[in-house]
Amino acid sequence: MAQTPSDSFSVVVVTGLSGAGKSTALNVFEDLGYFCVDGLPATMLPKLVSLFLGKDSKHRGLALGMDLRQHDFLDQWNDAVQELSSKGIFVRVLFVEAKANALMRRYATTRRPHPLESGEMGLEQALVKERAMLAPLRKDAELVLDTSEYSIHDLRRMIQERFSSKEHAGQGMRVHVMSFGFKYGVPAEADLVFDLRFLPNPYFVPELRPMSGKDKPVADYVFESEPGLTFKTKLLDFLQYLLPLYAAEGRYRVAVAIGCTGGRHRSVAMSELLFASLRDSGYSVTLEHRHFDLG
Repeated sequence: MAQTPSDSFSVVVVTGLSGAGKSTALNVFEDLGYFCVDGLPATMLPKLVSLFLGKDSKHRGLALGMDLRQHDFLDQWNDAVQELSSKGIFVRVLFVEAKANALMRRYATTRRPHPLESGEMGLEQALVKERAMLAPLRKDAELVLDTSEYSIHDLRRMIQERFSSKEHAGQGMRVHVMSFGFKYGVPAEADLVFDLRFLPNPYFVPELRPMSGKDKPVADYVFESEPGLTFKTKLLDFLQYLLPLYAAEGRYRVAVAIGCTGGRHRSVAMSELLFASLRDSGYSVTLEHRHFDLG
């Protein structure tokens, strides 16, 4: 019988666009107790994982930085993942990216060359080519983080919330629920977006305005009368129907974004409700309130 890491042991591959924050992400994983290696050739992935099989390691897991700096990375990656999959080992993929203008600004600051830059290809062309080459890997990633507007602290918080808990170390599709405010922009990583701006707004009720969607009076105001009462039921039913279909297609993650105007009342209440419902249904689910302190 093939040996596999324990339920509390994760194998995480950190990849994505050059300049998007992979090195910073690996530093966070190291602080969380992961054994970290950057620049690992994909062919070495199964070998390194095998060193930890069946051992009582002091580390929480493996966090491995892999990208186009390694020759034939994408071809080797597919072979490595298939080999591990045949042994029942699930690799969790964190994909970091950023908007082109943010990446250009970072390269201008560091003055380091892009891995794909050459005499025939400038930085802007290299960024476009890299994004296209990594698109299949991004599609299968468990978590995609757009770091364009992230500080180091933002990135640390997101990784800690997702990867520090043992309950998220198992196999299967992950669901990331996030609330947000439309006036601050729709999260770029969202797979499903639901607009709650048609629901009654607690912001215009003086005694509810200082509260948030985490407070019961706000949730009651939004969902205990129409149309919130019916919408709540229909949305939960819809996702309970839809998510198993995504899982059957082999999806590793689904990001569900719930939006209202400011991201503090209606969207937060619905996200809290959705998080609890999916968790009780057995899903590996995480929760983020993207604009909670801004709304």
